Amino acid sequence: MSWLAKRRFRALRLCVACSLCVLVSGCGYSLAGRGSFLPANIRTIGVPLFTNRTNVFNLETLLTQDVRSEFIGRGRYRILPEAGSGVDALLTAEVTSVTIRPVSLNTQQLATRFEILMQARVQLRDTAEDKVLWENPGVLFRQEFESQSTQQNALDPAAFFGQDRNALERMSLDFARTIVSAILEAF
Repeated sequence: MSWLAKRRFRALRLCVACSLCVLVSGCGYSLAGRGSFLPANIRTIGVPLFTNRTNVFNLETLLTQDVRSEFIGRGRYRILPEAGSGVDALLTAEVTSVTIRPVSLNTQQLATRFEILMQARVQLRDTAEDKVLWENPGVLFRQEFESQSTQQNALDPAAFFGQDRNALERMSLDFARTIVSAILEAF
């Protein structure tokens, strides 16, 4: 083998070795929404029906279903609808308040856009070690929606969501994405 061929062979080996090092060593980054900072022993998460301390009918059911679906959509964990045995972690939530206030008025001084504030307590607990993995005792979720009605009772959350079911569904989906992202991405 000539000295030029040996030199090319060494350069090729060096390139292959460097490429393998780059491929083998991970940089620690993952796609948003695909990583998880939960311990490796957490495989099954119990998500029982959330508690609703407001007068908004069926809010707890919709929020619970959307949070379960969001976890399932992430594909890493088995989600069970109960708090019993067989779960590695337990997610509980309590919606403590929902308020609505007008943020935009039309020329007749009737509200056309509303801000909805929902406050909740959320906690994820490792059931084996009985320790809190993630919690937020004062999650404040804020959304704005266009008014579907100009009735006086629009500031009552139950009446508002009774008239605009889509607003409740959008708010629930956003809440679920926010909570699951915060838990899995450690925000």
